[in-house]
Amino acid sequence: MDINPAEIAYVPTTGVRRVHEAPLVVATEANLKGYGHLVHEPAAFPIEIVQWPAQGRRPIDKNSGDQGGVTEGIFESWWNGDTLYARNGAVGDSYLFGWSHWPEEAAADGPTHPRERALIWRANYHPDGGQLFYPMHGQSFVVPLALPGDDVTPEKFLTFLCDGSCGLYVHPNVWHGPIVPLDDRAELLDRQGRVHARVSVDFPKEFGCYLASPLRRPVA
Repeated sequence: MDINPAEIAYVPTTGVRRVHEAPLVVATEANLKGYGHLVHEPAAFPIEIVQWPAQGRRPIDKNSGDQGGVTEGIFESWWNGDTLYARNGAVGDSYLFGWSHWPEEAAADGPTHPRERALIWRANYHPDGGQLFYPMHGQSFVVPLALPGDDVTPEKFLTFLCDGSCGLYVHPNVWHGPIVPLDDRAELLDRQGRVHARVSVDFPKEFGCYLASPLRRPVA
């Protein structure tokens, strides 16, 4: 799948040669506590919407500040060459999320190659709503997550593996990196707040490293 570089929402930060690997865990309802939930029935799963914060002593009026509702669309994530791209149909944004090799050596398009890890340059959270990802065709994927807090560091991330049998819901304020397919591509139903903000961490700029998510399936 082609992508126009001019459409990419954020220009990647590169130029470092250090990684921090976010340990791989198989996502379960127990170890997702605080991060989110596994989703088996996406149509009925509620999306949390957080009311806008008050600026001072006067509270936000009831029944206001949380009425934007939700939006949904197809979230496409794919490898082209050694580069990970994505397009979020729910909000109309396109991304370059990472690489399977140092970006200076990674092919930006063409045939894909075996991958051991994804080198991720950026993660974010949404302070005003949760987000649901549900694989449309049973594709396995990994996603790095960290618990809320603006003092986040690479060491606070875990890489959660979802085997494609169910989806993943991420609470508001939870840091999440990209959906990284284990195969060449994945299509997921994405449902999130219609009006949403992003707060981001830039790993190379802030910590001099990429966040590395392992790309492997658990041994049976």
